[in-house]
Amino acid sequence: MSRLDLFIDRMVSQRACLEYAAREVGDMPGPVFELGLGNGRTYHHLCSLLPPRDIYVFERAVASHPDSTPPKDRVILGDVFETLPQALERFGPTARLVHADLGGHNAAKNDIFARRISPVIAPFLAPGGVMVSSDRMYFDDFEELPLPDSAVPGRCFVYRR
Repeated sequence: MSRLDLFIDRMVSQRACLEYAAREVGDMPGPVFELGLGNGRTYHHLCSLLPPRDIYVFERAVASHPDSTPPKDRVILGDVFETLPQALERFGPTARLVHADLGGHNAAKNDIFARRISPVIAPFLAPGGVMVSSDRMYFDDFEELPLPDSAVPGRCFVYRR
């Protein structure tokens, strides 16, 4: 499979899973967390799916498209292994949706990272909250949900607390 095909599968799956997750959390209260801003495409899409929700972005440095850049008071800058534990004190287990697209192009490294970050992310989700990730995550007490029909297996993962 070409790299272009892999990218398309990831984007189609990401969109389908974010739309599915937004429907699943419905009118549930609580913030939304975007872990990794990148160009801002998924942040922009989340804003369209969940207006006027508080969407907080965790990123090392903002380099997104101007149309997809969150307000400064919604950006938490730094390494997620430092900023997430600090943010837990502020937010507690209130997130209704967490989206993580933090991996790179090395599947083995992504898996190691996912094993390390999963227990850091888990405390944020409110009961009934949903996590969408581009990598398989490792949660003790979350249910892995079936993917929507238009998602490609293995390209995105959805979990519920």
